[in-house]
Amino acid sequence: MLVEVSSVSKSFGNVRALVNVSLRVPPSRIVCLVGPNGAGKTTLLRIIMGLLKPDGGTVRVFGRAEWSTELRSRAYYLPQEAGLPKGLTGREFLSFLTKIYGRGSVERGAEFSNLGKDLDRRVDEYSTGMKRRLLVAAGLMLEPELMVLDEPTAGVDVVHALYVREAVTSFAREKGAGIIYTSHNMLEVQYVCDEAIVMHQGAVVEAGAPDEIIAKYKVKNLEEVFVRVVRG
Repeated sequence: MLVEVSSVSKSFGNVRALVNVSLRVPPSRIVCLVGPNGAGKTTLLRIIMGLLKPDGGTVRVFGRAEWSTELRSRAYYLPQEAGLPKGLTGREFLSFLTKIYGRGSVERGAEFSNLGKDLDRRVDEYSTGMKRRLLVAAGLMLEPELMVLDEPTAGVDVVHALYVREAVTSFAREKGAGIIYTSHNMLEVQYVCDEAIVMHQGAVVEAGAPDEIIAKYKVKNLEEVFVRVVRG
């Protein structure tokens, strides 16, 4: 098991951000976290990545309770607020990462990004969508065992969002990687994930394969499930 989260809770003052949350991420599987703003998704990702300590419960990544340099080299985390170093071109950024990680092919990264000639422009000239595409491509290029992607298609146009989804899905299947994926786009989640975990007010309120959840609630799509679960 790549990730095992067991009964994790976290509070910030009087605000309960997470309440007894559990999930498992095996190889070759895409687990999607969905929920309204403030549901606890980003807090959970930060705890999984060792950037926050839980108040209770346990987290094991690659079978271990503590992160190390070696473990971090096996994972790739794309936060929602991730930025890019100014002054570099997209291609130079990819090259920089291959040197840090000691692996990866700039040519493969260029292919994944689908940026074409824009890859040789400075990243500070990129749109939000172009930056997200480059950051996702960087992760795919490095071929980690675990990818944690917080809103990877935020700001990406429809055509390129489809490309990103297909690239991520193929990567999980072909390389055996485990992926944790968050999105506010319920149809995207329905298309991408093997398991959807619906969160509300810090707790998991529904979990399972999208088709199974849709059938359970007797609705047409995951979007309708989301609205029903969140509104109660």
